[in-house]
Amino acid sequence: MEPKTALIVGVGPGLSASLARLFSKHGLQVAMAARDPDKLQKLAEETAGVTFACEATEPEEVAALFEVVVATQGVPDIVVYNASARARGPVTDLDPADVARAISVSAYGGFLVAQQAARHMVARGSGAILLTGASASVKGYPNSSAFAMGKFALRGLASSLARELSPKGVHVAHFVIDGGIRSAARADSNDNPDSTLDPDAIAETYWQVANQPRSAWTWEVELRPWVEKF
Repeated sequence: MEPKTALIVGVGPGLSASLARLFSKHGLQVAMAARDPDKLQKLAEETAGVTFACEATEPEEVAALFEVVVATQGVPDIVVYNASARARGPVTDLDPADVARAISVSAYGGFLVAQQAARHMVARGSGAILLTGASASVKGYPNSSAFAMGKFALRGLASSLARELSPKGVHVAHFVIDGGIRSAARADSNDNPDSTLDPDAIAETYWQVANQPRSAWTWEVELRPWVEKF
């Protein structure tokens, strides 16, 4: 499969922006979805992409998103789910509603997007569904139980879908981003260079995985800075 179109759900200024730029550089038509697409106008101009409003935890909105994307761009060759949410604090103090929201965005939204992508890709017999995980996908940290629950669930979804959909021609891959992602607000210190992951470098790995020959597909990749302990 030579990808020509991509849909990224949960777009912000970090990894998603790097993915959009890279996809555009390779000639893909890029659709970007977020709760507030007005914040994506500059990125849309830069990538010649199209933006959509979508609450990823609402089945009707996710279905409507795919309906309009398919109608205007065709079935996406690559679908990326990059949304997540946190509820920080000791387990004794967490607001159950905040925890439910965090799990819903990190995991349930990923299910809704993957379900819609699978329905279209299986019918065509090709496509790649890429799900963004974190350190919390494989190890829970103190005061971060809600995030861990959501990311563990997303990893479970990816593991199951990879086995279910690979024989149908759909490549599902999960990415464990094991470390902080570099940004304007999180720059490397002079005495600790390369202590964060470059979002452009992460995007390159997504692209490589999406273009793997089907005789040697990867279902999961861990990415971390060379100085990160694990």
